[in-house]
Amino acid sequence: MSQVLDTPPPTQASADDDLAALAARHGLSVSGARPSLPEYVRQLWARRHFITAFATAKLTSQYSEAKLGQIWQVMTPLLNAAVYYFIFGVLMGTSRGVPNYIPFLVTGVFIWTFTQSSIMAGTRAISGNLGLVRALHFPRAALPISFCIQQLQQLLFSMTALFVIILSFGIPVTPHWLLAFPALLLQFVFNAGVSLIMARWGAKTPDIAQLMPFVLRTWMYVSGVMWSIEKITKKDHLPHLLILALKTQPASVYIDLMRYALIDSFHSKQLPPHVWLAATGWALLAGIGGFIYFWKAEETYGRG
Repeated sequence: MSQVLDTPPPTQASADDDLAALAARHGLSVSGARPSLPEYVRQLWARRHFITAFATAKLTSQYSEAKLGQIWQVMTPLLNAAVYYFIFGVLMGTSRGVPNYIPFLVTGVFIWTFTQSSIMAGTRAISGNLGLVRALHFPRAALPISFCIQQLQQLLFSMTALFVIILSFGIPVTPHWLLAFPALLLQFVFNAGVSLIMARWGAKTPDIAQLMPFVLRTWMYVSGVMWSIEKITKKDHLPHLLILALKTQPASVYIDLMRYALIDSFHSKQLPPHVWLAATGWALLAGIGGFIYFWKAEETYGRG
């Protein structure tokens, strides 16, 4: 009897330890807890088929109600290029001194649209799919990444028109065209990283989606989509640091790489120094940084 009375009652801490040990023994974990970074990557890779299937389904349904259907994937950037050509090439005269201006312009529009659409889709990736986020358990990074894959698929589909335009202006097919593949890969990694960052911001503050079109439009105008940065900076005698910033900011770098790959009159001297290093650096900085930044908020998505 004295032994029973002398035994101290179990504390709350020891009870919690016993429950934690029991849960670990049966493979249970805290609901909504953030997995480790390697485990998160593993979970994301395990759902790679869902990511690609989701992207393809979104691409297929995008113009399903339009009579011309998937033709709009090509028509939309071409119509944008036509408007920009009339305003900037004809009225403002930015085409003067730029060889093969129409291929130059169309290439810039297509590559810029890839970045613009990826970031806009990423901004709404979580806030626009809350039903899916709350109904199913999966790594939320799958959504912005799948939207970037959707935009890459759309770009590859519409680039058939770009190739036709380039060839129709007498620009030959050269081995430089192979450089388009690593350039697009680096741009995709960059787009995915920025989309992951914007997805986290958009999930916390949905109003950011209303602000982004103005930010992206401003970014487009300083990226040399419709005009040659090389020609403008030489003519206007801008400060050296400003010229360097214009040439090495990511949108300009990826547009210039694609022009260098596809247009023979766009020479390497028009590229900023160490352009491939800059393109790789932007891709790694945005891709790795954006992924880690998104992963740190993983356990908060879908609550409430």
